[in-house]
Amino acid sequence: MRFTSLIVELIRARPRLVVWLVLLLQAAMWLILPLVLYRSPPGELANVLAFGREFQVGTDLGPPLAFWLADIAFRAAGNHMFGVYLLAQVCGVATLWTLYLLARAIVGGQQAVLAVLLTMTVTAFGSSGVEFGPLVLARPIWALLLLHSWQLIGQNRRNVWFAWSIEAGLLLLTTSAAPALLLLIAGFALATARGRRTLMSFDPLYALLVIAVLALPYLVWLIRAGALALPQWPDLGDLGARSLHWGGLLGGLVLAMSGIVLLVILNSGWLSRGAEESPIIYRPPVDPLAREFVYCFAIAPALGGSLIAGIFNLDGVTGGTGIALLMWGLAAIVVTGDLVYLRRQRLLRAVWALALLVPAFAAIGTTLFMPWTGAAEVSTSLPATAIARFFGDNFERRTGQRLRAVAADSRLAGLISLDKGRPHLLLDATPERTPWLNTAKFAETGGVVVWRASDTAGTPPADIAKRFPGLVPEVPRAFEWYVNGRQPLLRIGWAIVRPKAP
Repeated sequence: MRFTSLIVELIRARPRLVVWLVLLLQAAMWLILPLVLYRSPPGELANVLAFGREFQVGTDLGPPLAFWLADIAFRAAGNHMFGVYLLAQVCGVATLWTLYLLARAIVGGQQAVLAVLLTMTVTAFGSSGVEFGPLVLARPIWALLLLHSWQLIGQNRRNVWFAWSIEAGLLLLTTSAAPALLLLIAGFALATARGRRTLMSFDPLYALLVIAVLALPYLVWLIRAGALALPQWPDLGDLGARSLHWGGLLGGLVLAMSGIVLLVILNSGWLSRGAEESPIIYRPPVDPLAREFVYCFAIAPALGGSLIAGIFNLDGVTGGTGIALLMWGLAAIVVTGDLVYLRRQRLLRAVWALALLVPAFAAIGTTLFMPWTGAAEVSTSLPATAIARFFGDNFERRTGQRLRAVAADSRLAGLISLDKGRPHLLLDATPERTPWLNTAKFAETGGVVVWRASDTAGTPPADIAKRFPGLVPEVPRAFEWYVNGRQPLLRIGWAIVRPKAP
């Protein structure tokens, strides 16, 4: 009797159980690691919370929904980052579970498990998924839109129109890339006969009405802020550099999905030796329209998102890597055929596990060992709690009032804004980005001005001294890193702007 591993039998008999096990294990890993390793929020998460604290309808960072949810999760957890990290992992689990439901509708439950397992190796669903923000929140909403779009176009289920319209409106409130993504769905519907037939009813009109109601506040803000203008096209002389930038973005996407590529190569029949009998994961024949649907939404977001970012010289792929590569695992399964042979199972399991663990090992190595190399500082090793508590307590002891605002160095000010009193953040170098506060109001309410100290006297940089005339610096405060290593202590220069008497 041929031996078949327990994992293969579980995929065949209990596909949903396998999906939930791997998703919850990955979520638990990326929930525990930041809580243990990170002493300050990763990336721009501190500023996301500072902006969300103001509950603005819109900012220069984009639509407001992600910022609002981040602040709500932070407050619900007692002003602790656990709530935000948990929210990020909920988004990750919801994204991949929705992908499983979509894949199950196209290739069946057994091969849908393989599609999810492949997608989990994309690096965007690893350490970068901890940094909650618009790019992370957009992933489950986009996955739900794809699922319901297929149910509308491929399965003619008209009862999901309302859910589709809600998700489209929420996507518009989440990411600036939403109009392009919605146009992509509309373009696919218009390009196919079944899609055009789906649009020949009053349901799309009702859906547009729901979308307009949801997105209207943000649209009004865009009009008032004058932010509806299209970005400026580059000059002909810049096209060469922009093309290289586009090529770099495409290379980054290929690198992000290298786990999928490696697993497909290792499982291919080209490398097989002998007549080894491999277990087979079977599926019913795939609908030709479903095949086109998968290929379209695997290729178009990646190619179009990188092209837009390359032309307009944006830092990352439009919509984010998670959206651009969400469908590539399913696309690899669809390409493989009705029968998927699992060759070299032990090697495949080892490579898959390694693809999931490498980002975790990288995060551990960066936190614990990089400080000993004398390289650049690790941003997540800043003692955020100690920094916020020191400046908040000192301001309250000096003035008898709680700290209401913090300014100057945006990174340090963002960390201090997470203090228990949640002081306002002022980006004094670009005050238009923080319309809830300006320098004049800052002088009235008082606050703390912080900067990286370059000497023992704590002399403020010239630009900060110019924006805050009459600043009297205090003795710089030194803080230890999470791992000191060869790096000098973190020295923060600071000054108190006393509130004016009422």
